[in-house]
Amino acid sequence: MNRTLQDRQVAENVFVFEGTYVNWAIIADGTDLTLVDTGWHGDIQLLERSIRLLGRRPKDVRAVLLTHAHADHVGALNHLHDSYGIPLYMDPLEVPHARGEKVETATPIDVIKRLHRPQVVRWAVSITKVGALDHFKCLAAEPFPAAGPLDLPGRPIPIPTHGHTSGHIGYYLAEAGVLLSGDALITRHPTVSGTGPALVPADFSHSQPDAIRALEAYRRLDADMFVPGHGPAWYGPVCNAVDRALEQLKRPQ
Repeated sequence: MNRTLQDRQVAENVFVFEGTYVNWAIIADGTDLTLVDTGWHGDIQLLERSIRLLGRRPKDVRAVLLTHAHADHVGALNHLHDSYGIPLYMDPLEVPHARGEKVETATPIDVIKRLHRPQVVRWAVSITKVGALDHFKCLAAEPFPAAGPLDLPGRPIPIPTHGHTSGHIGYYLAEAGVLLSGDALITRHPTVSGTGPALVPADFSHSQPDAIRALEAYRRLDADMFVPGHGPAWYGPVCNAVDRALEQLKRPQ
């Protein structure tokens, strides 16, 4: 949290903050905020600090929008709902995942088989400290209240990209020309070689074939940058980023 607020701004009224190897985004409209994803449970203090860095309070968040219910994105959901009454919205197909009625996540074995890479060891140790082994469920999870652009700061448009999880979704901010891509399209992760547009490893997704097909939804967007769930923002036409990610699949990981 030692970077300036200007460093966090990726477009007008769109800010991105990094927790423990994971991002969340805040969209501002006057004093009102939309929060997209929430990091690990151990990132709660960082998350609240990021809101206050904008000169706002957690109760100024009108809703949390979730890309998907993996532990590194849901860590503050219960805290924000229970402490401030903030509604928690997501794709209807992701609600059972968030409520703990089903599990679609990588196993410890999927991580262990990558521990020959030092950066994966450092990542595994770090995420264990912030809740990677904790069981999570959020009974307050709700489906979107309406179809189309949401009546929230930034007017985010849900873009279904089912595959990484059954209900994974991105959010298109049309006025800003920004895609919040979640884990359907990332730019850096300890389990992936190099930096730039990429998919997460196949065994970290519920259905990699579906995740690949889902990228076509991003390709059609008129966005000139995307903010991933992991890694720095990427500037350039998102259709080009999709092509680069698909090319990355051909390289050894």
